[in-house]
Amino acid sequence: MRPRAWCGVLAAVALSATACGGGGGESGRTADAADAAARPGFPVSVTDCMGSRTTFDAAPKRIVTANAAGLELLMWLGAGDKVVGTGFPPGKGVLPAEFADKAGKVPVLGKTVIPKEKLLGSGADLYLDAFSSMKNMGKTGDAPTAEEFRAAGIKHVYLKSTACAAMSKAPRTDLSGVEGDIEELGRVTGTSQRAGELVAGMRRKTGEVREALKDVPEDKRPTYFLFDYDAGTKQPMAVCNRQVANAVITQAGGRNVFADCDGDFKPVGWEDVVAKNPDFIQLAVRNRGSAEANEKAFAEAEAFLREFPATKDLTAVQEGRFLRIGSERTTIGGVRSADTVQEIARVLHPGKVK
Repeated sequence: MRPRAWCGVLAAVALSATACGGGGGESGRTADAADAAARPGFPVSVTDCMGSRTTFDAAPKRIVTANAAGLELLMWLGAGDKVVGTGFPPGKGVLPAEFADKAGKVPVLGKTVIPKEKLLGSGADLYLDAFSSMKNMGKTGDAPTAEEFRAAGIKHVYLKSTACAAMSKAPRTDLSGVEGDIEELGRVTGTSQRAGELVAGMRRKTGEVREALKDVPEDKRPTYFLFDYDAGTKQPMAVCNRQVANAVITQAGGRNVFADCDGDFKPVGWEDVVAKNPDFIQLAVRNRGSAEANEKAFAEAEAFLREFPATKDLTAVQEGRFLRIGSERTTIGGVRSADTVQEIARVLHPGKVK
């Protein structure tokens, strides 16, 4: 797969001085405790994919995001002014219009994965990570170790709904994991009230879809194949039942044809797709940087399916049942995951979902 999508010594010295008390003795510790008590909602503890705990005594002041999804989420929370760098920067039209100008001013530390040295030297006190391992994101270097993050004074937090998907113990059929990420990041950044409002809005949207489809039996819901065009056409990449996309498709009233696959992604064969004969196919292309380039990529993905001998006779291809929805919007969780649920549901159930 091609890529979908760090102060250094001074921070380490400052961190060490704080940890050692800086010569302040008991009065210094008392002052620290009083200062922490004056910060509503803190301390806050969060865990990573493996359960390791990180504690925040105050909201971070300088944040680096792994990709545009993390950047967008911080914008939604009202903490976008704290972002000092990002990887996988958003292309034109990717973010909501109200965030575009501010996001465009965020320094780009990596066009794809941020190089290890840049991340560790970024001056950040928080790295918001959407990837389980940078080793899986292309030949752009290894991820820093936990010890290297600590030495640089950077706390490492994951968007678990995406980064930890493969480790989930059960299929994901709703957006509770995405909502949990938003609420957790709200606590970390001191924006819990805003996080609660965002989650409430998401639940309202998905609730409307659920209510509209309550009388549609599971076995009567259309089958759905997410065609990850950029993962390659020689061997298709299936989104499995632990992936965010499975939750989006399921909540939209569809049946992911590879929902029987445990994990997040899995290479399959075209014969497997043909055997599933999906009712609908999503042309999931990754952002190209502009609306025009994206439309060209959507057209290329559709042309491939219409011309490829193994897929040209599929019912969805013959009847033109395609959805042009970007890959990131479906496979990476965020506030707009609920909007994607609505968009898909309107196509799959036009008479029921408005």
